[in-house]
Amino acid sequence: MARTSGTSHSADDVTPDANPAATAGKPPGGDLPATAPAVLQRGYGGPEVLEVAEYPVPRPGEGEVLVQVRAAGLARGAWHMMTGTPYLLRAGVGLRRPGQPVMGHNLAGTVVAVGAGASRFRPGDEVYGIGRGSFASFACAREDKLAARPAGLDFEHAAVVPVSGLTALQALDAAGTAAGMQVLVLGAAGGVGSFAVQMARAAGAEVTGACSPAKAGFVRSLEAAATLDYAREDFAAGGPRYDAIIDIAGSPSPARLRRALAPGGTAVMVGGEEGGRLTGGFFERQVAGAVLSLFGGRRLAGLMCRENAADLERVTALIESGDVVPQLDARYPLADVAAAIRRLESGQVRGSIVLHP
Repeated sequence: MARTSGTSHSADDVTPDANPAATAGKPPGGDLPATAPAVLQRGYGGPEVLEVAEYPVPRPGEGEVLVQVRAAGLARGAWHMMTGTPYLLRAGVGLRRPGQPVMGHNLAGTVVAVGAGASRFRPGDEVYGIGRGSFASFACAREDKLAARPAGLDFEHAAVVPVSGLTALQALDAAGTAAGMQVLVLGAAGGVGSFAVQMARAAGAEVTGACSPAKAGFVRSLEAAATLDYAREDFAAGGPRYDAIIDIAGSPSPARLRRALAPGGTAVMVGGEEGGRLTGGFFERQVAGAVLSLFGGRRLAGLMCRENAADLERVTALIESGDVVPQLDARYPLADVAAAIRRLESGQVRGSIVLHP
């Protein structure tokens, strides 16, 4: 698979202290501004609840680093956070508005300061991973959720990897994906799906990607062996049986997933988009899957992404080997975050969207 060419960037906008101990626990200062642009969420709703405004540059805490964000990936989770749906989400992040006012998790950038106890990275290191409030010029991240930026991969492509890449990797792990298996990826053209297709192919599996007809060419370009038109073809209607199903679309019932599995097969339910505004259907599908797994030698499992550096480094290895190429659908400046959200909502995205601070 051809690699996407990357551009190496250096920390030319700041002059970090070369000694991590010298910056540990210090508030931003020196060459760092007191405030910087960030996407703030004032409540739950549509893009109208977002605004780009100056916000204090955060201070890294215990085990954290401060990253100058060069690019931030826009994933489906950001839409859920913006709308506050399913409503159960609000119990963990804030009933009236998120406790974290700055949006975003995926990031790629340059370490400019380190907090107390942080030792994996130094100022000047180029990293990617999962942070807190990444839709901003600066964001803090736990160092155990970061990895070194993959060699040859630019900041834009690196920024769309973390949550989507980890989710795809862990879903394929949960399904026991191996060479020779028949794997079906539902939602193959999106951020998670485009990684899952490539990772399954790299494992030696034969992959079928379910998507709309307009996206079939894109999915085939990821080296899927076949595509399935989800609007016209029922994957559970007596056709091929699959050793593994990665359900990112979140709409098929567990019973339908089970019907499409070969004996001994596993379906991994990554999302739940059709289960109502209270829970999103994810927990109900997990319970139903657990019950169905008791019968007939077929297993259904739910998955929540585990954010950790060890798995991110496994993703890095797949990228550096050329087996996985992050797919960019569109690029937006931070000020156009509302337009980026509307693109995400359109259902037309192929791969992932990236924001530039």
